[in-house]
Amino acid sequence: MTELANPQRPADAAATPSATHAVELEIGGMTCASCAMRVEKALAKVPGVAHASVNLATETATVQPQSTATVDASALIAAVTKAGYEATLSAPPATAAPVDAAATGDAGDILATTPAPAIDRKQIQTRRDLASVVVSALLTLPLVAPMFGEWFGLHAMLPPWPQFVLASIVQFVFGARFYRAAYRAVRAGAGNMDLLVALGTSAAYGISVYELATHPGDMMHLYFEASAVVITLVRFGKWLEARAKRQTTDAIRALNALRPDRARIRDGAGERDVPLAQVRVGTVVIVRPGERVPVDGAVLEGRTHIDEALITGESLPVPKQTGDAVTAGSINGEGALVVTTTAIGAETTLARIIRLVESAQAEKAPIQRLVDRVSEIFVPAILAIAALTLVGWLLAGAGGETAILNAVAVLVIACPCALGLATPAAIMAGTGVAARHGVLIKDAEALEIAHRVSIVAFDKTGTLTLGQPSVTAFEPVGDMARDEALTLAAAVQRHSDHPLARAVVRAYEAQFGQPAGEGHGATSATAARAVAGRGVEADVDGRTLALGSTRWLRELGIALPPALADRAQELEAAGNTVSWLMARAPRGPEALALIAFGDTVKPTARAAVARLTRMGIRSVLVTGDNRGSAASVAQALGIDEFHAEVLPDDKARVIRDLKIRHAGIVAMAGDGINDAPALAAADIGIAMATGTDVAMHAAGITLMRGDPALVADAIDISRRTWRKIQQNLFWAFVYNLIGIPLAAFGLLNPMLAGAAMAFSSVSVVTNALLLRTWRAAPGHSADQVR
Repeated sequence: MTELANPQRPADAAATPSATHAVELEIGGMTCASCAMRVEKALAKVPGVAHASVNLATETATVQPQSTATVDASALIAAVTKAGYEATLSAPPATAAPVDAAATGDAGDILATTPAPAIDRKQIQTRRDLASVVVSALLTLPLVAPMFGEWFGLHAMLPPWPQFVLASIVQFVFGARFYRAAYRAVRAGAGNMDLLVALGTSAAYGISVYELATHPGDMMHLYFEASAVVITLVRFGKWLEARAKRQTTDAIRALNALRPDRARIRDGAGERDVPLAQVRVGTVVIVRPGERVPVDGAVLEGRTHIDEALITGESLPVPKQTGDAVTAGSINGEGALVVTTTAIGAETTLARIIRLVESAQAEKAPIQRLVDRVSEIFVPAILAIAALTLVGWLLAGAGGETAILNAVAVLVIACPCALGLATPAAIMAGTGVAARHGVLIKDAEALEIAHRVSIVAFDKTGTLTLGQPSVTAFEPVGDMARDEALTLAAAVQRHSDHPLARAVVRAYEAQFGQPAGEGHGATSATAARAVAGRGVEADVDGRTLALGSTRWLRELGIALPPALADRAQELEAAGNTVSWLMARAPRGPEALALIAFGDTVKPTARAAVARLTRMGIRSVLVTGDNRGSAASVAQALGIDEFHAEVLPDDKARVIRDLKIRHAGIVAMAGDGINDAPALAAADIGIAMATGTDVAMHAAGITLMRGDPALVADAIDISRRTWRKIQQNLFWAFVYNLIGIPLAAFGLLNPMLAGAAMAFSSVSVVTNALLLRTWRAAPGHSADQVR
């Protein structure tokens, strides 16, 4: 441990024709990364658009307007349509909306289109796709069954014309979606996965039709089974992919499910149930045992335990009594509560959590830009390789059928969808599991940076300690009576929310048994004002009093009796924070009383620091408290380095110095307004949601409960998510690097190529879903994720 010197949304375009804020669109018809890139480029060209981001996994687009411009929503939808895809404005999660048959329908879909809540739309579409796959497989089975029968000496091939009928139904009914999407891509001057499938299966089907037309009545080798199997397998793969992708959004659905539809309110007419939309700030709400809390509020009456697991990740119910805050979506335990509403709708904690998770899942990680560049040239490159394969086999003297089938295998094995899903699927799974454990990650960039963190700088009060200090010593200076000094100190601090100020007020109330401002020699302060990094001033009974740090005392030039100075050093060495009550007297500033504060280290703090050490991460303490207090906490927790008596602006300079001196990625964990500059200066800021809104806005990661163990959890989840991204990209590239040459050299027939292509996308998403098994074991040591 070392101490270093202190350096200095609506439902359609007609409803909302334009917007000055981010616009969310649902995109239909995308099948691979090149599709997402094309939609992104089309949106970026719309006048007034500053930035557009398309997420293949969620099938959504986020459009950011320029700061001084408005964006025409109908123009955005028109641009997407022109690019060959469908687009609608995202509806609010609770809004019912019909499924758009034109956008999602398919000639081969068996289930009828029915109205459904927007949140279940993709689930219904997935069921319809499964029905289509089942029927397609039943039609394909008679074509491939004879091939398997030959392994057992059975020779029973269907006659050519029944093969033609079955294959034609599969090709042009269940394969219609590939033709439509391929046509739109070609019309837009680009290529996608559907174009590869359409070309490949059409070639195999076309050879068979040619043979059937030129050799009627003869026994011939047809390839109807190849085209039918490829279409069935690809559709089956897309169904598995959609089903797996749906699981990556479980976190959002679970959070949305926490929103109650109604609330029981108390007013002049008594108690009655009303729709939640009718509740306003200040409304008194009744929450009965076992019910979900419908609003953010403060307890007026009652005592109970609240289950906040899905909101904060806290596994144990939290006791609540009069004056405590409750959060919408949490579950009331055994007692009835009367709650006054403090936030509703979009301003509730639950709504903010949902927005943060949705934002993180919609954002692209920086590594995705490389994948996008590769995907942009992928389809044209595959078409070129297929053409070279065809020409090469013809030049080698192989027959036209062999050359075409090998070219078809090249077209079918290529899988740009796996590339497009590798990163977003992992990010969605990672941010989802983080949210379930009380870690909110603002965006994908924060997730990507966090995995490289090598230093974590902690604030002390409220981050590593409980932030509920108590007065451990109160010693007047000179002839001033203790009661008088305590009364003056309480008057100065009465209206402050600072933890030390509340400790002074509690000491007064414990001494006199009455609220501050009442009782013994009650007095009041006026013109109270904070002095950044030093303390607070106020006018009391005609004179200016100040209560603040030893640094401030020295700046004011106040000399202390040797005995009192020694006493202050003794208290600081014991880990107390020492403050002073001072007066600006006519003969110069003078000290009126010494006040020492003690704070309790959080129970999980030492284990959290130890876990960071095991992860190879250096811990640093950066605090405005005195050296003795900082040294005591650092030693107790095993922190490597500490900086004491640091002003708010200096905290940012300490962070920048750490980045330069250690040449590493620095995270800052804090909870107060004075931590905001340091949170912004760090490579990644980690804010406690128990702290201030300013700190949370400056941070890339928010911890939903004030547990320092969540810092290690956040970094661990980030590391595992990054590992999944690397694994996914590796497998996506390996499938193509191995599969394409094998197909080109005739070692893969089209059916095996189709199976491999379908499996590649499914394996990428399934690998990402393993992140959902992450658990923080007792003591917050994470279980291993395979």
